[in-house]
Amino acid sequence: MKFYNREDELKILKRADRLKSKQGIMSVLIGARRVGKTALVLHSFSKEPVLYFFVSRKNEALLCEEFIIELQSKLNVEIFGRIEKFEELFAYLLKLAKKNPFTLIIDEFQDFYKVNESVFSAMQKLWDMHKAESKMHLITCGSVYSLMKKIYEDSKESLFGRADFKIELKPFKVSVIKEILKDYNSYNPQNLLDVYTITGGVAKYIELFALYESFTLEKMVNEIFTPYSLFLEEGKNRLIEEFGKDYTTYFSILALLASSKTSKKEIELILNKNVSGYLHRLESDYSIIKSIKPIGAKANAKVQKYEIIDNFLSFWFRFIYKYSSLTEAEAFDRLKEIVLRDFSTYKGKFLEKLFIELLKERGRYTQIGNYWERGNRNEIDIVAIDNIEKKLLVCEVKLSKKRLNLETLIEKSLNLVKKYNGYKVEYKLLSLEDIDNF
Repeated sequence: MKFYNREDELKILKRADRLKSKQGIMSVLIGARRVGKTALVLHSFSKEPVLYFFVSRKNEALLCEEFIIELQSKLNVEIFGRIEKFEELFAYLLKLAKKNPFTLIIDEFQDFYKVNESVFSAMQKLWDMHKAESKMHLITCGSVYSLMKKIYEDSKESLFGRADFKIELKPFKVSVIKEILKDYNSYNPQNLLDVYTITGGVAKYIELFALYESFTLEKMVNEIFTPYSLFLEEGKNRLIEEFGKDYTTYFSILALLASSKTSKKEIELILNKNVSGYLHRLESDYSIIKSIKPIGAKANAKVQKYEIIDNFLSFWFRFIYKYSSLTEAEAFDRLKEIVLRDFSTYKGKFLEKLFIELLKERGRYTQIGNYWERGNRNEIDIVAIDNIEKKLLVCEVKLSKKRLNLETLIEKSLNLVKKYNGYKVEYKLLSLEDIDNF
């Protein structure tokens, strides 16, 4: 699959790279596994001297051996003697960069915690000593959000405040998914919604479906539920390292959220335990869920819901983790039946989410969200506010246009509209067939 989008991120990385002619520059790239971090950095500097170090969990001396092979190959230098500590190798690289500017990419940077935790303090000391004269662009990439956040944002950590640029790489936007589907002659609104609902725009998943020529729901489900499929263990592979030994509680919470149990009260009733701390960490430390309050609610309002940010993780917990016994029994035909049976109901909320993403891409509104009143009364799928032009957009979203009713929407929004006296109100009824004209 060709390289798509990422114009903003490319501009930042290339600007940072130009600045290395003046001094050492440190950039940080954070993003979930499979989102395309490695592809981005390698694409950014394909024509310049670039060293690519991948931090695998092995003995530090063995890691240094691998890095030295890359160093000798790319910079055409000879190293005499044995280097067994990354601290020594990094010091040598900083000195080299004083005469020969280059870019150093360190992928899965947070895994130095597993190799030798003192690497971070050693790098900080060396960076501070040599940054002014060294013409290195150091790019550290990481997929474990909580650890990367700790390394660079915790004031007690050595590399706090050292990054000059920070990029948090997101999945592809809806418009990019649409472009990809068109390139593969697979675009229609139904396919767009199904691909968005399952992948959420994560680059690796879309790349795999492109490789398999599988952009319809049935074909994607066939690829997911098959022996040795990458997708079956993906949730565990992405999250267990984040959560550690408490992962079972976190997984239970996420499974409930994926099954539309979206309030703290509902979750606690089912799990029979206080989950406040877990929800806080899932949102603040791991960036896996987000809390949602009705648009226009006060900051201290207790009425809120939670949702999983990543569409694929939501799909994984709803259909793979929930039916793990069927997965282990390799009852894939039965699993496919369940997904195809339940998917039309499941994806309804993702059509709403897709329209919200399209509104965000327009950049015309100062606030976009949902609205509901206590007891989940008068729920409104999308509310968009332009506080500058004093406009209010109120939308009802259904898969089928037949189920939409303007009078019902107007009635449900009466209390909401009162809060925005003087605003011009526009009502929209949105269904699957409106995607291309929205």
